[in-house]
Amino acid sequence: MGQMSFWDGENRQKKLNNKKPLLSQLNELVPWEEFRPILEQIHDRERSSNAGRKPLDVILIFKLVILQKLFNLSDDQLENQVKDRLSFMKFQNLGIEDPVPDAKTVGLFKEKLTKKKLVEEWFEQLEEYLKSQGYKAEEGQIGDATLILVPRQRNSRKENKEIREGEIPEEWKETPNRLCQKDLDARWLKKNGENHYGYKNHISIDKKYGIIRQYEVIDASVYDSKVLGKLIDIENADPEIWADSAYR
Repeated sequence: MGQMSFWDGENRQKKLNNKKPLLSQLNELVPWEEFRPILEQIHDRERSSNAGRKPLDVILIFKLVILQKLFNLSDDQLENQVKDRLSFMKFQNLGIEDPVPDAKTVGLFKEKLTKKKLVEEWFEQLEEYLKSQGYKAEEGQIGDATLILVPRQRNSRKENKEIREGEIPEEWKETPNRLCQKDLDARWLKKNGENHYGYKNHISIDKKYGIIRQYEVIDASVYDSKVLGKLIDIENADPEIWADSAYR
C-alpha cells in the first residue's frame, strides 16, 4: 500500500466538492449558526456552575440529526457512518482525528429537543429561511403518511380501557419501572387485515422542490381525513393537492 500524501487527500476532497453533492449544497445554503439561539435552550437550567466538562456544540449534534434523517440511520449507525464516511465528516467540519459524539449523546439531544418543544421552533425558522431564499411553495402539494411502529403493549382489557380514557392504571403508578416502559399515547390500527401499534407521521411536501412544508404526528387510530386540514399549506400558490383516498 502506497503512502498517502497531504496533497492526495486535498485532491480527493476537491473532486468531491466539484460534484456538488447534497451535503455540500446544504452547507452552502443553510446558515447553521442562526439556529444556535434556539438549540442552546436545551442547556437552560442544566448547569449550576462552569465546573466540569462543557456540553458538546449544539450545531454539531443538530447536523448529526439532519444526517440521520436524510439517510434513515439509527443512532448507532449514525455514529459509525460519521466515523467512516469522508462526506459526512466534511459536512460536520470534522477531521479524521476529531472525536464523534456517540449514539447515546444524539439520542439525549433529540429527547431534550422534544421535551422543551423546540422542534417546531427550528422547523419554522428553517421554513422562513427557505422562503427568503426563493424556495416558495408554488406548484401544489403532496400529502402522505408513514406508519411508525412501537413495541406492542401487553395490557389487560381493563388497563387498555383506562388508557383510552386518559387515565394511568393504579398498579402502574405503584411501579415506576413498569410505567416508564409503557407508551400511553400510541394506539392500534388495523390495516390490510393486520393489527399495528404506534403512530402516523403525516407530511405535506411542496411539489416543486420536494420540501416538507407541514407535518403532524398523531396516534395510528386517527383517520387520515381528520388530519388533512392541518397539513394544508395555505401559502402555496397552487390550490391543487395530491393524496391517496384515505384523505378524502
